[in-house]
Amino acid sequence: MDATANAVSLLIEAISFAAEKHRNQRRKDASASPYINHPIALADVLANEGHDTDIDVLCAAVLHDTIEDTETTVAELENRFGPRIASIVVEVTDDKSLPKQVRKQLQIEHAASASREAKLVKLADKICNLRDILNTPPADWPAERKQAYFDWAAQVVANIRGIHPGLEAAFDELYARTVELV
Repeated sequence: MDATANAVSLLIEAISFAAEKHRNQRRKDASASPYINHPIALADVLANEGHDTDIDVLCAAVLHDTIEDTETTVAELENRFGPRIASIVVEVTDDKSLPKQVRKQLQIEHAASASREAKLVKLADKICNLRDILNTPPADWPAERKQAYFDWAAQVVANIRGIHPGLEAAFDELYARTVELV
């Protein structure tokens, strides 16, 4: 196989792996959409809006919540997808043993020192989450909680500015729509 075929094969394998790992999970939106839609949306943002063709970044986007939200281990990702993809996923993974507010603060603090690849995945994640909150918000989230999420996401993105002006502009456009949250 040539390099392009290998890259496509690896991305499809990552999508398949993530779909299997997230198979019983649902999003918090009112329709409880399948969770796998979220990681695929990240890869879509990176590839089609950000024009990023780095296959490791796209695979990491698809796999970004597997360690955090499933029984997936770092070793499993390293064995299946290699150390670079596993490393990117680890960089964007929250430590679920910590309280939620501590995890959120650590995301803000660690964003600035993350690798370029992890910053791209994090930026795509925040874009997708803001879109979801605007378009299909969790039914039990009042306007204040939605606004708090938007404000926190803006703090994370502030620490990764300069990584991708086009995607940062997309984030900023979404953030400007906070008036729709009430």
